[in-house]
Amino acid sequence: MSLLSIEHVTKRYRRGRLERVAVRDVSLDLEPGELVAVWGPRFSGRSTLLRVAAGVESPDEGVVRFEGRDLAGTRNSVLGRRIGYCQTSFSSSQRGLVVERVAAGLLAQRALPKHARRRGQELLFRVGAEHCARMACHELAGGEVARVALASALATSPALVVIDEPTSGVDLLERDPLLALLRSIANEGTAVLMSTADAQGLSGVDRALSIDSGELRGELTPAPARVVPLRRAEGARGQ
Repeated sequence: MSLLSIEHVTKRYRRGRLERVAVRDVSLDLEPGELVAVWGPRFSGRSTLLRVAAGVESPDEGVVRFEGRDLAGTRNSVLGRRIGYCQTSFSSSQRGLVVERVAAGLLAQRALPKHARRRGQELLFRVGAEHCARMACHELAGGEVARVALASALATSPALVVIDEPTSGVDLLERDPLLALLRSIANEGTAVLMSTADAQGLSGVDRALSIDSGELRGELTPAPARVVPLRRAEGARGQ
């Protein structure tokens, strides 16, 4: 039995008489400890697919099963516990310290504040964001936001983490370490489903699924980047 099974899912959005099909007849399975990326251009349906996979939104057709059970009937007890959904953006009005945000999921499950705070500190260290603990949420930079979102999602020891565009807004030099962090989370047994708009975001994944116009186009392997040797400046010769 797969950890997550998406079976012939379609998701539509309506505005008045207009209708847009964001995801069309999509099926995929995700196994424990697997890192899978959904790769596609803007408005391809990748973000909608991830929200449906996490139980944030319900499909109009088809079914999503998590640990063998229909997610539609169990998402209130699963989302935020067995499934961690990462939002890699914070509102400018977000109040409180980062460590409090990470501990919030445990506090919602009636953990003792002292225990929740200690666990929050441990998770921030795990994702390489321990220096952010005493910062306010609106002070975080792009890479820090993604790491804190991961720490928050991991607080309840989920079986699946869903993260939409983890490298969006992240400096180029910070992207590979962030992708390596996602790989390490999967290696420890937590499945990761992510989306990306560029080939660099496929580094280290077990499978990459291409999506366009709401339809999965199959698995793919990105071509290796072409290495162009740098030319030395004229004045640097002979030095």
